[in-house]
Amino acid sequence: MKVPLVAPSLLAADFSAMGAAVESISRSGADWAHLDVMDGRFVPNLSFGPKMVADLRGCSTLPFDVHLMTVEPESLIAPFADAGADLITFHVEATVHAHRHCEAIRKLGRRPGISLVPSTPLSAIEELLAVVDQVLVMTVNPGFGGQSLLPSCLDKVRRLAAMRKRLGLGFLISVDGGIGRDTAALAIEAGADVLVMGSAFFGMPEPAREVAFVKGCMSGLEPGMG
Repeated sequence: MKVPLVAPSLLAADFSAMGAAVESISRSGADWAHLDVMDGRFVPNLSFGPKMVADLRGCSTLPFDVHLMTVEPESLIAPFADAGADLITFHVEATVHAHRHCEAIRKLGRRPGISLVPSTPLSAIEELLAVVDQVLVMTVNPGFGGQSLLPSCLDKVRRLAAMRKRLGLGFLISVDGGIGRDTAALAIEAGADVLVMGSAFFGMPEPAREVAFVKGCMSGLEPGMG
C-alpha cells in the first residue's frame, strides 16, 4: 500500500475567503488542491469558472486538480489550462469524443483524467485507460458536498485497480465523495491513490490533523506518487 495523495476540495471552503482556503491546503501537508467546476446542467449546482482558478494560482504551488462536472467539457479545456490547471478531469458521460479531449489536454501540457458517476460501469472508460493520468471514481452522486460514501462504489475501485494491474498501466485512481476518517482506509484498501476530501477537511478545526490521520491510517505505507 502507498501513502495516499490528499486533495482537499475547495467546493467545501468558504467562498468569501478562497485565497486563504488554498493557503490552508498548502500548510496542511495535503498534496493537491481539488477544484470542482459545476455548470448547473451536468449536475444540479453551480460553482466557479476559469477566473477563480487563475486568481488562486498565485496562492499556492500545489498541483491544481480541476474536475469538470459539466456538459461539453471540450469548451472548457483550454480556458482552464490557461488559468493554471495542472490536471483536467472530465466526465465520460458528458461527451462522445473523450479520447480526442484527452489528447487535447495533453497537447496543452496538462494531465488528462476521466471520471464516472456511480451508475456508470467501468466498461465505459476501458478504452481510455491507456491515455489518461487519472481515473476519478465518484463515490457519491455528484453535485453537492457533505454526502455519505456509497459502499458499492468501492467495489468499482477494486475492479479498476485490478484492471490497471492486468493492463500494466500507471494511471492514478482518485475517489471523491464521503471521504474522511471513517472511510479513508477503506478507499485505500480498495486501491485508491488520491483521496478528495471536502467537509472532512474544511469542516474541521485543525485540517492538518485530518490530513495526517488519513496519510497514516494504514500501517507500513510507502511514500506515495507525486
